[in-house]
Amino acid sequence: MTEVIASVLPFTTYEELKNKIGSLRGVVSTIQIDFCDGIFVPSKTWPFTSGGFDDFDFQKIINEEQGLPFWDEFDFEIDLMVNDSQKDSQEWVRAGASRIVIHIESPDDRKALEALQPLRDTYATAVEVVLAIDLATPIERLESLVPLGSAIQCMGIAHDGFQGQPFDKRAYERVAEIKKLYPEHAISVDGGVNFEDAKKLIDAGATRLIVGSALFEGDARENYNKFESIVNSR
Repeated sequence: MTEVIASVLPFTTYEELKNKIGSLRGVVSTIQIDFCDGIFVPSKTWPFTSGGFDDFDFQKIINEEQGLPFWDEFDFEIDLMVNDSQKDSQEWVRAGASRIVIHIESPDDRKALEALQPLRDTYATAVEVVLAIDLATPIERLESLVPLGSAIQCMGIAHDGFQGQPFDKRAYERVAEIKKLYPEHAISVDGGVNFEDAKKLIDAGATRLIVGSALFEGDARENYNKFESIVNSR
């Protein structure tokens, strides 16, 4: 069964993140939050727009004084589009993430993935490690890293960190190839996913669809239900 996950960019402040997530209450069960440091990708989002990990609200979260917005209503998947994925991934495990997405193009990606292993036992045994790969990156790069994760995220757009980009049709073949090589891994597709592409991606082997712009263009509940109908029809 394919899972539909909402994608949220936290813009510039914690309040914007809270409002965006709040609009999805009662609509979805899992949310992917994209965190962009302005170095690994050109765009920058909270908390990097307001002091980084010294941001007041982020400090309260990692110090367990408060949770992520509406933490008791959602599972959170943290997509780290950052240069220091080793440090940042550990902080987000402490913040209560259910899944951590590490981009294999980021510096020290292996160290980041290895550092997550003991933290999974210390903080939350349910934390899942996801390996993200860009369309331009050779699939062979996954081979040595696959044992360190249980899911693979294929990017469906040419430029990471920006919502609203058109879906890149090369992702169909990419998903099918990864599914053939690693059939035991869950396969996500993130970026530009719309109603038309959803059907083809599921048929190619995708087991998770990360949906951003297509969900928020209009009524989110109605759009989510439409994606669910597509999933159930495959």
